[in-house]
Amino acid sequence: MTLLVACGLTREARIFARDGVMAVAGGGDAARLEAGLEVAVAAGGVRAILSGGIAGALDPALRPGDVVIGTLFSRESGSPEQLDAAFAALDSRFRGRTRESLPDAHFGCIVGSDTIVATLAQKRALYEATGALAVDMESHIAARVAARHALPFAILRTISDGADHVLPPAALVGMKPDGGMALGAVLGSLARHPGQLPALIRTGRDAGRAFTALKRACRAFDSGSTGTR
Repeated sequence: MTLLVACGLTREARIFARDGVMAVAGGGDAARLEAGLEVAVAAGGVRAILSGGIAGALDPALRPGDVVIGTLFSRESGSPEQLDAAFAALDSRFRGRTRESLPDAHFGCIVGSDTIVATLAQKRALYEATGALAVDMESHIAARVAARHALPFAILRTISDGADHVLPPAALVGMKPDGGMALGAVLGSLARHPGQLPALIRTGRDAGRAFTALKRACRAFDSGSTGTR
């Protein structure tokens, strides 16, 4: 194994699965994800860690389906050296050049959160505090494990919900602890609050764009590779 990918959903993990890649889905449970990543690193052979999957936009300019690449936000992050190191972690695995493989991607910092950032006020406050492009629930955990083991780290995410979109209640209960789809919980929430249906439809449509973009990003790397997978 050369690349360890930290995801939230099993659907994301399946997209990354290929020779030389192991993906761990945390299901929104920080402790579960960190433990899974540690087990994988302890098994040996991991040369870099990637936080991969979908994310919520904080930058109002980003739209569903946009690709964001970079490193984890901190008060010291975002320097050219740190971003170059993040790109190198991807380049070394895919044997291509990140900027050439995904020329339309947005490059910068992503912030991690232990909880879903769902409302406009939450997104706006986090953007004003960090200036990060996007937010997800796995990157800060993956970065912590990578730092602990002195492994290269990078983030590859695609936008599922824009900064102007409030996630409906059903979307907040849609993930099982194992990273699968909690369909029963979603339908139960919809039955209790049917007025959220238009927002839920939009959420599903935008998530579909994000997953399609994630698949495309992985294919772009592979097609640009000069070595074997």
